[in-house]
Amino acid sequence: MVIDDSKTIRRTAESLLKKVGCEVMTAVDGFDALALIADHHPDVIFVDIMMPRLDGYQTCALIKHNEVYKNIPVIMLSSKDGLFDRARGRIVGSEQYLTKPFTKDELLGAIRRYANKAA
Repeated sequence: MVIDDSKTIRRTAESLLKKVGCEVMTAVDGFDALALIADHHPDVIFVDIMMPRLDGYQTCALIKHNEVYKNIPVIMLSSKDGLFDRARGRIVGSEQYLTKPFTKDELLGAIRRYANKAA
């Protein structure tokens, strides 16, 4: 699952992941994502930090505090690369932090690293 308010980022990630055989869902913000997570239980979630309504930190925290979904790996996506941002991502429970623009290898590496752990 890719959660990002940027249509470009959603399309780019979706395209890269579908080319290697991944089933991809996208959401424009945390609120939309939570409903999809409940319905589809994704193997890995990529979430942008800066989004309207429910930001990435809040979305990650809600996922990680839910007994049913807490084991789904969450990877933060952000154009910010500061130590504070990375630390805050860890505090709310994210497994990894990718800086935008991410590369195909970074995205696929995260999928390989975490997809099997979610099962």
